[in-house]
Amino acid sequence: MPLIADIREDISATLERDPAARSAVEVVLFYPGFHARLAHRFANALYRRGVPLLPRGMMHAARFLTGIEIHPGATIGPRFFIDHGMGVVIGETAEIGANVTLYQGVTLGGTSTRRVKRHPTLRDGVVVGAGAKVIGAVVIGENARVGAGSVVVTNVPANATIVGVPGHIVAFRDESNGVIQRLPDPEWERLEELDRKVQAMHELVEHLEEHITGLHNGHHDEEIPAVTSE
Repeated sequence: MPLIADIREDISATLERDPAARSAVEVVLFYPGFHARLAHRFANALYRRGVPLLPRGMMHAARFLTGIEIHPGATIGPRFFIDHGMGVVIGETAEIGANVTLYQGVTLGGTSTRRVKRHPTLRDGVVVGAGAKVIGAVVIGENARVGAGSVVVTNVPANATIVGVPGHIVAFRDESNGVIQRLPDPEWERLEELDRKVQAMHELVEHLEEHITGLHNGHHDEEIPAVTSE
């Protein structure tokens, strides 16, 4: 019965987080993230019992059917949701907590060739945006948000929002009141300063062009003295 309850929780999580999902039947029949997670439940159980080949074979078939690659050794918590899912990759030593959401194209990848903990740990409530890459044995804290297309190679504290390549923290969420506190972004500030300078130079060039045009017109308006020969 715990397995059935866990599957129901996964369906419930999908209905809660995807407004396009209309019913549990639709999730069961047509959601590749749900199918990949279901296959992983069985493959992971066999993997932990030391069954050779079959767990990898199951997940290989699931990848072919869903476009989602999950190593059977990955640890995944309850109420896990993959939205769309095409191109998602989850490595062998990845650890995923409860209520985690991944969008399409996310990679939880490793950097070491040794048989050690080499993939990320995502704590409860983490959301990873489309195309983001979380690389190495880093820890993403509870309720953190990773922006789409970001590349994360360092630990991320709880309730933080991280964006960019490489990823940097731009905001924190206060869980007591839900207020998002945005941090200064030096890169954005430099871009804004550069934009102001470019605009000032553009205005200066326009002013110079007007001045030169005025001088040119004034020169033609002057009477040209006649040239006489003595």
